[in-house]
Amino acid sequence: MKLFGPPDASKRSLIRRSSVVSVLDIGSSKICCVIARLKPLAGDARKESLGGRTHSVEILGMGNQRSRGIKSGLVVDLDATEQAIRLAVDAAERRAGLTVDSLIVNVSAGRLSSETYTASVALSGKSVEDADIGRVLAAGRRHSVSEGRTVVHALPIGYSLDSDAGIADPRGMSGERLGVDMHMVSGDAQPLQNIELAVARCHLSIERLVATPYASALSVLVDDEAELGCACIDFGGGTTTLSVFMKGQFVHVDAIAIGGHHITNDIARGLSTRLEVAERLKTVYGSALPSPADERENLLVPSIGHDDGEMDNQIPRSALTGIIRPRVEEILELARDRLNASGFAALVGRRMVLTGGASQLNGLVEAARRVLARNVRLGRPLGIAGMPELARGPAFAAAAGLIIYPQIATMEQCDTGRAWRPAMTGTGGGYFARVGHWFRESF
Repeated sequence: MKLFGPPDASKRSLIRRSSVVSVLDIGSSKICCVIARLKPLAGDARKESLGGRTHSVEILGMGNQRSRGIKSGLVVDLDATEQAIRLAVDAAERRAGLTVDSLIVNVSAGRLSSETYTASVALSGKSVEDADIGRVLAAGRRHSVSEGRTVVHALPIGYSLDSDAGIADPRGMSGERLGVDMHMVSGDAQPLQNIELAVARCHLSIERLVATPYASALSVLVDDEAELGCACIDFGGGTTTLSVFMKGQFVHVDAIAIGGHHITNDIARGLSTRLEVAERLKTVYGSALPSPADERENLLVPSIGHDDGEMDNQIPRSALTGIIRPRVEEILELARDRLNASGFAALVGRRMVLTGGASQLNGLVEAARRVLARNVRLGRPLGIAGMPELARGPAFAAAAGLIIYPQIATMEQCDTGRAWRPAMTGTGGGYFARVGHWFRESF
């Protein structure tokens, strides 16, 4: 995935450094902390790496805990969330032999949405310099978002000179007016503040919030998909998020507050059984598509309040599929409708990638091909060595993407006045100012 909008000279010189990065994936199913060392790639190795990646990744430690206090990406129990974060970070620290002070954290709550802004500055016929790029990016990030919302990402997705658009690097070119298109991802401020509170109660700070669909796509998309146009659906436990890439750029995001947990709840209600039993049935026997053999296979299902002396209920496997299939189709249809409404459906073409923990449901890829009428593949983290065997699946795509993110973070053009904490608003020591300082020191 190439960068659109070159970093300034100081940032280009700093990407040669090695650095240790700590990330925290806060999901509705699990909370995962990963500590990794990023080592600069040599010239030939960098050319052969996946686009935008300037460092190799060495996993130092990893901690994984069942998520508690999180529902559909929202913090609903601060104490439970704090405890789960503490356990995950502690496990990663012990394995890495390091102490974590700050983290890059993902976010899927807050009704993530996209807006595109255009800004331009006068050149008066002279050649474009780094200062001119800085001026037009500053003009682009001045656009405000709605009250109660905060900017999560502000990314340049294309430059223009006079009437010529689609310019990747305008430096050295001449014209009368330099323009930029900015993609801004925003979310509701309150859910983001609650995530920060949960992390702060563990005596940790957030270096950067990264939208979950963006992080997942960074780890699972290959260069050609991102260049030609592709949609990535992160099928999580509490939310299903959508990201769109075009010409190597992240151009659209959306989120649906339905995920794998809703399928589990449907099974528990439909079969009158406990949630843990419903989750096991979904994982072991569940399928998004019917099979002729389903009628002949019976499953034993203990009812709620089941006593040792009671017989388990017997149901055909087809009954389980009959509960799962409508919910899966509903989620896929919602994702399809959101993509169509975004205006990017035609540009994406027939390319789509499914990832996230719930995407591992048997038959989901085939069901997605039917509902979405596209070529669909299952996406797993790419280009990261040293991940434990259990962490190489789609469920850990977001965590892997958070590790990749610092290598392309110089693209970000976030305003210090957009932080969600009132004490930081409009101050030079704001959240994004500290983020910029951290990236400059580390990369």
